[in-house]
Amino acid sequence: MLGAGLDTSREMTQEVKMKTILITGASSGIGLETARTLIRQGYSVIGVARSEANCDRAKEMILSDNPNAKIIFFMADLMQQREVVRVAEEITLYLNEKCSGELYALINNAGCVRSWYMTTDEGYEQQFALNHLAGFLLTHKLLPALIKAQGRVIMTGSESHKGIKVRWDNIMLSRRYNPLTAYKQSKLCNILFAKGLNDRYAAAGIRAYVVDPGLVNTDIGSKETGALVNFIWSVRKRYGVPPSVPAKTYEFLCEQKFPPDGLYYYFCKEKNYSKQVTSQNADRLFELSERLCDIRYEKV
Repeated sequence: MLGAGLDTSREMTQEVKMKTILITGASSGIGLETARTLIRQGYSVIGVARSEANCDRAKEMILSDNPNAKIIFFMADLMQQREVVRVAEEITLYLNEKCSGELYALINNAGCVRSWYMTTDEGYEQQFALNHLAGFLLTHKLLPALIKAQGRVIMTGSESHKGIKVRWDNIMLSRRYNPLTAYKQSKLCNILFAKGLNDRYAAAGIRAYVVDPGLVNTDIGSKETGALVNFIWSVRKRYGVPPSVPAKTYEFLCEQKFPPDGLYYYFCKEKNYSKQVTSQNADRLFELSERLCDIRYEKV
């Protein structure tokens, strides 16, 4: 009986020490494959997906590969800020109860493509809202858990962030809307956000990164898009790599004992990024995003 008690204690200690990683958009594509990859490396994974059906299906797929996987899903439509706040509160309770209040990494992967101008309940253009503001707000809400773990924040970016500037005077692109411009701008915002986080929180042990997954064979261009975009994406994605390829870069950034010094990574290597990525532009985006989310990042 004494030996059995010691084994149980050892198992509980191992569970407490297991590092927890949160992935948004975790029910398909890059997010799902990254969850699988990190679970195989011994991490506990929290997934966020838009619907209960998607959550259940993804969890079943992960457990079918690894019955001992430490995986839990939370449902939220991250395009709506009230949903981001709600799920962040639920996740914080879970982290406090199960993970000593620590979050080792937050992977802001959820994203969308649109064919025409569409807005959220707050009146924000949907690509800007989901691709940038959702991660900006979620990171803020989970910052105490990230600081406690001296964690990492990773954004899913894109090569398309190059060759464009933020439209400061029309950031929602409500005038002369171009969906491709909106997507590119949101990806530039991802890397500006990572730059701003590092400027503000590197001293607290936080490191932020952007992963360029390259062209990946996923369904991102086929969700709530028009017939033309759907057709073009269905052809283009055939030339993309499987999601398991970019998942290795997220794994690389999480597995390094000491946080890498770079900002923008592709195939596990540093890559050059736009000259628009400056502290001045990052500060400007931070201030604007704080107003749009009605929050304030405290300086350390």
